[in-house]
Amino acid sequence: MVELLFEDIFTIVAMDPDGKKFDKVSRIEARSEQFDMHMLLDVNTEIYPLQVDDKFTMALSSTLSLDGTPDDATFDQSGRKSLADKYEYVMYGKLYKFSDQESGGSVKIEVYVSFGGLLMLLKGDPSNLGNLMMDQRLYLLMRKVG
Repeated sequence: MVELLFEDIFTIVAMDPDGKKFDKVSRIEARSEQFDMHMLLDVNTEIYPLQVDDKFTMALSSTLSLDGTPDDATFDQSGRKSLADKYEYVMYGKLYKFSDQESGGSVKIEVYVSFGGLLMLLKGDPSNLGNLMMDQRLYLLMRKVG
């Protein structure tokens, strides 16, 4: 069984908070339920439409293989079942930046990932993101809930 590096349910609180910049892409701002995480994420809304108040599960994984076998960085066209079959929207990218922020006596970590130019900022307690490493290749998996 594959072990997810992170998983939580998020609610979209804003779409394009800095204004719409691209026709087919929106930046969503979302908050998580379980770990109190804050996320900014660029999503191709032409193929995966989202709106404010939508709830979705977001997971991060280093592999799509159901048995946890590491990927060899090539697309598997065999039709074998994979972790992606359990989700509706999947992106592959690279963690390129970590940043610590201190506010009100609590430390928050910011994780930045690029999915071929679509960006994600995930911010929250460092204990929830301890499995992530710099330059790590990651799959982001999303599925709407409720």
